[in-house]
Amino acid sequence: MTALITPAQARRDDGLRPVPWRRMAWVTWRQNRLTLASVVAALGAASVYLYFTGEQLHHQSFVSYGAGPGLSLTSVLFQVIAPLVGAFVGAPVLAREFENGTFRYTWTQGFGRARWTAATLAPLALYLAVLAGAFGLLFSWCYGPQIDGQYTLSPLAATTFDLRGITLAAWTLVAFTIGVVAGILIRRVVPAMFATIVTWSGLAVVTGKFLRPHYESLVVTSKLKLPSGAWIMSQQWTRDGKSVSLAAVNQALHRIGATVLAPGHFGQLPNSTGSAPSGAGNVSPTQYLLHHGFTQLATYQPASRFWPFQWIEGGWLLAVSLLLIGAAIWLVHRRAA
Repeated sequence: MTALITPAQARRDDGLRPVPWRRMAWVTWRQNRLTLASVVAALGAASVYLYFTGEQLHHQSFVSYGAGPGLSLTSVLFQVIAPLVGAFVGAPVLAREFENGTFRYTWTQGFGRARWTAATLAPLALYLAVLAGAFGLLFSWCYGPQIDGQYTLSPLAATTFDLRGITLAAWTLVAFTIGVVAGILIRRVVPAMFATIVTWSGLAVVTGKFLRPHYESLVVTSKLKLPSGAWIMSQQWTRDGKSVSLAAVNQALHRIGATVLAPGHFGQLPNSTGSAPSGAGNVSPTQYLLHHGFTQLATYQPASRFWPFQWIEGGWLLAVSLLLIGAAIWLVHRRAA
């Protein structure tokens, strides 16, 4: 008797099914829950400070310039939020996998390189952007009386602009993606963290110094009184259409015993006895200069452009972040063999 043997038909269940996206998101949360909890704790502590500070500022009957140094110090300290998130969350998220070699085991579980990378980065990026955006709104509320109220500080000032509105979320997101790409390229956690901070800092300096002042055309005026909250780019004196040096202005003011202390601010020039010349205080330095043919030219960005600038900066930072995420997926697919 001849037996006819036919191969068994492969069932669909015999193949390796891809892990569902929901399961992949859960794995990402389990791997990074301690890091994300640390971010929440740090931002939570800073939020408590902002809340009580904001309560005091909102209940003041007036806003004084004396509160300015507190705002300046706080804003400088909070500038490190985005780069630290990029260094301590973004850089290790994939660099740790490469450094330890665990990424090879991960790909045998039905994730796939591209799906694994996307499922790891997308939830973290969204989570961090939401946290940073909420913190930026709280910062805006806290120091609103000083920035938005009587314009003690210009809303476009570099120390606070990227901590308000949508830009803090955008800068945090781009810091995270810079860290991710650095981790893939370097494959070592500590060097990737350092590279993230350096790259983010360079981008922030270039943006604040060269890009942001030119999102829209500068306003040029010869008026002595500038609009409230204006972000002043430059102030200079001219005569007969030519720029005049500060030494020439001081030489002209010497006749009335005055001197330039800072752009737009004048002081009395003491004589040899240590006191101001008699009658010097009766002459306005500004009017004296105007009477003798001097003209003050100023370039600035008006405070009303705050939200257009926010959307411009937030938009291109979001585009850069998406490009970096795409680059990360491509690099993992091509290089992480």
